[in-house]
Amino acid sequence: KLFIKDLWFEQVPVRIYQPKAPSANQRRGVLFFHGGGWVFGSLETHDKLCRYMARESDSVVVSVGYRLAPEHKYPAAYEDCLDATIHFMKNTEHYGVDPASVIVCGDSAGGNLAAAVSQTLAGRSDLPRLRAQILIYPGLQALDFNLPSYQQNQGVPLLFRECAAFYVLQYLNGNASNLEEVLEGSHISMDIKLNYMKWVNPDNIPKKFKVRGYKPHVLLDCPTDVYETVRRYCEPNLCPLLAEDAVVQQLPETFILTCEYDVLRDDGLLYKKRLEDNGVQVTWYHLEDGFHGIINPFDNDWLSFSSGKKGLDNIRNFLKSL
Repeated sequence: KLFIKDLWFEQVPVRIYQPKAPSANQRRGVLFFHGGGWVFGSLETHDKLCRYMARESDSVVVSVGYRLAPEHKYPAAYEDCLDATIHFMKNTEHYGVDPASVIVCGDSAGGNLAAAVSQTLAGRSDLPRLRAQILIYPGLQALDFNLPSYQQNQGVPLLFRECAAFYVLQYLNGNASNLEEVLEGSHISMDIKLNYMKWVNPDNIPKKFKVRGYKPHVLLDCPTDVYETVRRYCEPNLCPLLAEDAVVQQLPETFILTCEYDVLRDDGLLYKKRLEDNGVQVTWYHLEDGFHGIINPFDNDWLSFSSGKKGLDNIRNFLKSL
C-alpha cells in the first residue's frame, strides 16, 4: 500500500512513506523523529511505526535519520531535524502534500526534537505554519530529575531515571561525567532554578499524580565548575519546556501522549499546562497502565501491548482529524 524510498534532504538521510492509492486532494505530511535518547534508534527501529502511520492515516510520512550522540553532540540532532523539516516544507508539492498540513511528530527524544523544531518554526514568516505537533512521551527538560514521575518510576523499564540523565549528558557533552550532580539537582545554579520554578515545578502537576510515593526534593546550589560544563542545559532547543511565553503562544495545535509508569510523564504534564496557559489547543491522552516505549512494539508477535496499540490508535485518529 506504500511507496517507500530512502533519500537525502540536504545532508540528512530520510525515509519517505507515500500511500500508493491516488488521492483527490493533497495529503498531510508528517515529519517523524525517532526516539532512543539521542544516542541510538534509526530509520530501521521505527520503520513499522512509520508504515502504520502512513497507511492508517493516509499521510506522507518522512522519517528523519538524524546524527546521534555521543559522536555528534547537541545541537547536531536538533539541527538535522530542523533542516529536514524546512527542506520538506519548501518542497511539499513534490510529494503531493498540502503545505498547510505539515505535522512534526516524535517519541521520547524524538518528541523533544519535535517540540524544539516546532518552537523554532513558530516565528518564521517565510514558511507555512506547522499544522500540529505530536509529542509521544517526550523529554522536555533537564533541570529537575526529582519530579514526582522521576521518583515514582525510577526503576521502571524501559527508561530508568539514571539512564534518562545519562542520555541527556551524552547528547549535551558527549560524556556523563556530571551524572551524580544532575541526579541530585546540583547542576544548575539556584538563581536559574528559581527563575524557571514557574514552569518546572511539582506544584504545577495535578495532585492525583503525586499520591504514589513522592517526597518534595530539597533544592541544592551548584558548584561553579559543574555549571560551566552544563550551562547549556537551559537552552530551549535542548529543553523546550523553558521557552518563553511569546514563543509558546505561537505553537500549533498539539497532541501529547503520557504514560503513568514513565519517568518522563511529568515533562508531558508540565508542557501540557504551559501550552494551555498560553492558549494553545491540546489533545492529551494518558495511558494509565502505560510505560516508556510502549508504542513501538505495537505489532510485535511476542511483545506487544494492547495499551500501546490504544495510544497509537489515538494518534492516528488525531492525525485524521487535522
